[in-house]
Amino acid sequence: MKHKRQTLVILSPGFPKDKADTTCLPPQQIFVKALKEVCPGLNIVVLTFQYPFFAAEYEWHGVRVIAIGGKDKGRIFRLITWQKAWLILKKLHKEYQIIGLLSFWFGECAFVGSRFAKKHGLTHYSWLLGQDARKYNKYFKWIKPKGDELIALSDFVVREVKKNYGITPAQVIPVGIDPSQFSTATHRRDLDILGAGALIPLKQYDVFIESVSYLKEFYPHIKAVICGKGPDLDWLRSLARSKNLDNNLTFKGELPHKEVLKLMQRSKIFLHPSNYEGFGAVLSEALYAGAQVVSFCKPMDKNYRHHHVVNSAEEMNAKLLSILKNKKTDHEPVLMCTIQEIAKNMVSLFVD
Repeated sequence: MKHKRQTLVILSPGFPKDKADTTCLPPQQIFVKALKEVCPGLNIVVLTFQYPFFAAEYEWHGVRVIAIGGKDKGRIFRLITWQKAWLILKKLHKEYQIIGLLSFWFGECAFVGSRFAKKHGLTHYSWLLGQDARKYNKYFKWIKPKGDELIALSDFVVREVKKNYGITPAQVIPVGIDPSQFSTATHRRDLDILGAGALIPLKQYDVFIESVSYLKEFYPHIKAVICGKGPDLDWLRSLARSKNLDNNLTFKGELPHKEVLKLMQRSKIFLHPSNYEGFGAVLSEALYAGAQVVSFCKPMDKNYRHHHVVNSAEEMNAKLLSILKNKKTDHEPVLMCTIQEIAKNMVSLFVD
């Protein structure tokens, strides 16, 4: 009898369409690459539901990717996508010895993955990555998970799930950074403040703009940059214009991941004004890039050097000003966790 290859199946709403697609879920793609690195013998198959917006099968850094191409269409189309996912999982189950299924986010992937795993007696974990831990996630009612089937991205996510659903995720596996992606050259810190993320209401980039406007009174030539795209872009641009920040604040749009890391290494401060964050990979990246990080969110219970957690816009402004005024501000890299450690922790859940 032919020996079936040991395989981990990852279910995700999206995945890069090719190697150049570095802006699609950078933390998740770095994680999958690290899995391949720490377990070269393990066969990894990624089943992606919605993005890329085409149906195809392709190879990505030695990983087999099967894209259903659901295109985020609603209702009946979503059911068809789930049906297709089920049939693909059946085929993979015949083809390989599946050691387990891992779903990114507690959503449709977790729904299909957990049902398939139960039916076939397979191990399945859902990795809660942020907003899926908030109230009114219908999938909690549909799946009725136990705590030992859930992996939380941070201590904060554990508390959110416990508070909102009365379940405590048994595992905490945060995001990690890949040190090899950072330049080892010494950088001039010629940018005062950097922000990077989706330009959506939740991320509160209006607070970022208000802070730059406040700091301009003390530093008329302050230089700030926002990277990212989203529905708030035009509104944020006009807000910046109304504050006379045309010469102080640049909107860079969506940049390749490597470019964002380079900007982090040139920045004195990374400002993250989001009012909710499961972890925020950008926080650990900015710390490793040597920036001082200021945010409202504190993902882990442990305190990290150079991460300043504030509770209000006023406190944020005071903290930013004190960092900029301090001539002895330190820009040594702070490592929260490497992605290789994260990958090893994850694999240990599936392999005895």
